[in-house]
Amino acid sequence: MRAAAMTGQAAETRLWMRERLTRRRLAITIASLLVILAVLSMAAIAIGSEHIAFGEILNVMVSEITGRASGIQPEHQTIIAEIRLPRVLMAIIVGASLSVAGAGYQALLRNPLADPYILGISTGAAVGAILATLYGQALFVSRPLAAFVGALVTIGVVYVLGRGRQGTSTDRLILAGVITNSFCSSIVIFLLTALAGSRLPSAFSWLMGDMSGEFRLIPAAFVLMAAGMVVIFGCARSLNLLMIGEEDALALGVDVKRVKLVVYITASLITGASVAISGVIGFVGLIIPHAVRLAGGSDNRLVIPASALAGAAFLLLADTAGRTIVAPREIHVGVITALVGSPVFVYLLLRRMD
Repeated sequence: MRAAAMTGQAAETRLWMRERLTRRRLAITIASLLVILAVLSMAAIAIGSEHIAFGEILNVMVSEITGRASGIQPEHQTIIAEIRLPRVLMAIIVGASLSVAGAGYQALLRNPLADPYILGISTGAAVGAILATLYGQALFVSRPLAAFVGALVTIGVVYVLGRGRQGTSTDRLILAGVITNSFCSSIVIFLLTALAGSRLPSAFSWLMGDMSGEFRLIPAAFVLMAAGMVVIFGCARSLNLLMIGEEDALALGVDVKRVKLVVYITASLITGASVAISGVIGFVGLIIPHAVRLAGGSDNRLVIPASALAGAAFLLLADTAGRTIVAPREIHVGVITALVGSPVFVYLLLRRMD
């Protein structure tokens, strides 16, 4: 009895030490990513057709907070406060949201190929957003709400198509997502070319990922996406057990149906919100969670918050590159992420086939 008690105590001690190490690693990882994100944010605000010194950027930010401006060039204050800073904030919240959504889908499906774009959820949200743009005033439907509904409908269609006689297969779900993505993309192109009229150029610009508009939606989008990311992070322990297997998770007390429903709906919500304010941006939710798992392991208590910060930094870097590489012209951020993400997708697909 005494030996059994000592063995149990030793097991508890090992578990406590592992928790402690995980928290320490989480703290170090988050702190490092926050520093990287802060540096990239300052660089993104400074770089452009009009270069602005870091000191002046700090002065403008202080003046925006305190309302006191001293020694600041008015044109620089306008550039920072009305153009670059909102763009940086948009890239951060969209990149974080798409990455967390991707991490959630990958954990649920136990498949590194799962991504809001590949599963067709982003393009499904785009269908809803475009319909709201064209007919929203008549139907009294806002674009963010329509994008969320489009994302939910799409994930439902993918789930139904992915079911077989022996249940749901993750590979079937991925294939169903690819098919649904193609179908929704066709609907988007049809709606834009047939109905957009004079708004066609701006609509196509939005479709390829656009960080230069809808700044007025940033506060509401931030609250919505932050709440969604917190909900998914709250499911991290359950997702860890689900990655072992649904039967094992059930045996360990996880309410599998509830966790899957919560993560699916929440990930679709933040994906729809991202599409509503920035358009369709692919592969962020594929690349970032996979890279985080390679670097730090598969514990979702680390993967989810680290993916949020790494995704924010990645999209911010992609947007900065897109607006500076061929300045004064601009490459849409969705093009940059596709150039990076497509080879990664092919690599993961080939490795999974092997």
